[in-house]
Amino acid sequence: MQQIAVLTSGGDSPGMNAAVRAVVRAGLNMGFAVKGIIRGYQGLLDECFEAMTSRSVSGIINQGGTILKSARCKDFYEDAGVARGAEILKRHKIDGLVVVGGDGSYRGARKLAEQHGIAVVGAPGTIDNDISGTDYTIGFDTAVGVALEAVDRIRDTATSHDRLFIVEVMGRHSGHLALAVGLAGGAEMVVLPETPTDVEGICRALKQMRERGKTSSLIVYAEGDEFGSSIELGKQIEARTHYSVRVSVLGYIQRGGPPTANDRILATRLGAAAVDELAAGRTNVAVGVVNQKVVTVSLEQAAEQRKPLRRDLVELCGVMAT
Repeated sequence: MQQIAVLTSGGDSPGMNAAVRAVVRAGLNMGFAVKGIIRGYQGLLDECFEAMTSRSVSGIINQGGTILKSARCKDFYEDAGVARGAEILKRHKIDGLVVVGGDGSYRGARKLAEQHGIAVVGAPGTIDNDISGTDYTIGFDTAVGVALEAVDRIRDTATSHDRLFIVEVMGRHSGHLALAVGLAGGAEMVVLPETPTDVEGICRALKQMRERGKTSSLIVYAEGDEFGSSIELGKQIEARTHYSVRVSVLGYIQRGGPPTANDRILATRLGAAAVDELAAGRTNVAVGVVNQKVVTVSLEQAAEQRKPLRRDLVELCGVMAT
């Protein structure tokens, strides 16, 4: 192996730059030439390659977003697009590729490996923490902190005005982010895609809290919940209870900003580990951390197996709300 490349794909997450930095410097330390691919798989198809040096990644460990940029690439959902990407990698003499992204990015990486023999290793970059085979994904810790700060501020207003606030957080079809924010923020309830949403049950619980003297409450709502809309949920609760309901959708604020120390360390460890895997001749795998140790799983498992919520934390949320 003489030359490797790195790309970031899908939604940006805090810590992606730290992962890119680790890939570049670990690769250079092993004597590889390293190229960055600009704008993910779309940049691969457009042949947007940039030679990376140690100075290329100087001063980026504390920056959010990704210096390599990211983009959705519809062509890469098709086998013809993947085949063209593989041909481009071979023509540019790329011997190994590190893909930093989520499950969609992993699916593209898996096709490159299985269909075209490209040496590919994935590193989990997503705030959703929904990648199987790792306890945490790059960006999750930062997103939890950002959302938690907003929840703490909103709680002050809810208390001052005797209101119920519904705070919607990201996560697509995964409730990991909402669960962590709800537990850390002392939310009275957390609405999760993995569990049925019982509006009548929610209203009944809120009324019981009101009878016990609780005049304000806070619900953390995961954006991918089956109910479909935090705003509609708020309207239905307001119609069934005496609460004045307000809804706050945090949106993309959760994806930006400097990564936490935990995310910087995690990204650095996993970026370097991805290069180690390529150097050892392994491919079609993803790196992660389990019980603080770096592990590898197949890209198939990482991309296709749904990561379950921790039931102990779900139950603890319920206990803390009583």
